[in-house]
Amino acid sequence: MGYYQKEIETMPREELRKLQSERLVAQVKHVYENVPYYKQKMDEKGITPDDIKSVDDLHKLPFISKADLRESYPYGLLAKPLKDCVRIHSTSGTTGKRVVAFYTQHDIDLWEDCCARAIMATGATKEDVCQVCYGYGLFTGGAGLHGGSHKAGCLTLPMSSGNTERQLQFMSDLGTTVLCCTPSYAAYIAETAIETGAINNINLRAGIFGAEAWTEEMRHDIESKLGIKAYDIYGLTELSGPGVAFECSEQHGMHINEDHFIAEIIDPVTEEVLPYGSKGELVFTSITKEAFPMIRYRTKDICVLNAEPCACGRTHIRMAKPMGRSDDMLIIRGVNVFPSQIESVLLSNGMPANYRIIVDRVNNTDTFDIDVEMPVDFMSDTVSDIDKKEKQLVSALKSMLGIMAKVHLVAPKTITRSEGKAVRIIDKRNLY
Repeated sequence: MGYYQKEIETMPREELRKLQSERLVAQVKHVYENVPYYKQKMDEKGITPDDIKSVDDLHKLPFISKADLRESYPYGLLAKPLKDCVRIHSTSGTTGKRVVAFYTQHDIDLWEDCCARAIMATGATKEDVCQVCYGYGLFTGGAGLHGGSHKAGCLTLPMSSGNTERQLQFMSDLGTTVLCCTPSYAAYIAETAIETGAINNINLRAGIFGAEAWTEEMRHDIESKLGIKAYDIYGLTELSGPGVAFECSEQHGMHINEDHFIAEIIDPVTEEVLPYGSKGELVFTSITKEAFPMIRYRTKDICVLNAEPCACGRTHIRMAKPMGRSDDMLIIRGVNVFPSQIESVLLSNGMPANYRIIVDRVNNTDTFDIDVEMPVDFMSDTVSDIDKKEKQLVSALKSMLGIMAKVHLVAPKTITRSEGKAVRIIDKRNLY
């Protein structure tokens, strides 16, 4: 069942669907018998494990949401005795109670297999040096890519995030070839490397970036500055962590590890299951996790699933880069606004990926301001030139969003850099 079994990633669709069905049937029985919370939800719908005979019956099962996880915190969804669990990971808990996910050793082994697949999809071998700059501790990023790097046979540098000068020193001294971190931290590493001249001493060839939304424009910016190919990776603490899906060298969506996760797209309002190619909310069912299995977990991520064959030879379906999350989405003057839309406009107009969105409410009307760091070469511009460029950005953003934002070009280094997940939004309406 390990990552090294290439036949799993290239398994014919019919065989893969049969494998998924077998594992789904076993998983539903497992949660029904061991998790009272799941049993109650299934009983309320009049569903028993006998009603689930294949993947075709998945739609009969109830959904699980983050609200369910908070309601059942901490042990309510635990499907194995605590003595069989060897680790927990947790979300930040910034919008409520933390989500605490439990792992058996078997769960960790399979999770690391998935992360190893992501690393090996970049072409990594035992000859590579993998520098893991995701945070360690309760956050899943560091632990997942660390274990995956080991299983891929790479020399692993467990750096965690922060201390960028030391990151660059190790990158240079030990010949790092694969960088794993958030895209915003990769952008900061690139910026620092260029400013200090360290860019001339590093030999990176690939980056695996995830844990936050990023645009294609940001990808190209990081690639050009670091001289690498940047790969996307997707995961959620609720499902294990990073490695649920990952990009191959074709970079036309992220392959979902379908031998471990079944993906659906639903209409977020009607909850109707939509066909491949439709835009909707991503839902996952974990079919191999023992301690903390998720059945039809609503991720809130909006994306599209693609079942067309991939040129890389992998048969697992691909998910598009999420277009946004309903919990990241801002509603400003009645319009849905995603930070990724703003980032796309800024980068396509020559701005760096350093910006801050500030939303407030004055006299019952939403205000919408965006602070954007100027490139260094703007500093010699006249006030009139800068004002003209601000107006150009205002116009481009209005075309994208449909509403007007005030753009303020600020001096380089004005906006605080992130060494983990970037904080892009200050919504003062939530502070009242």
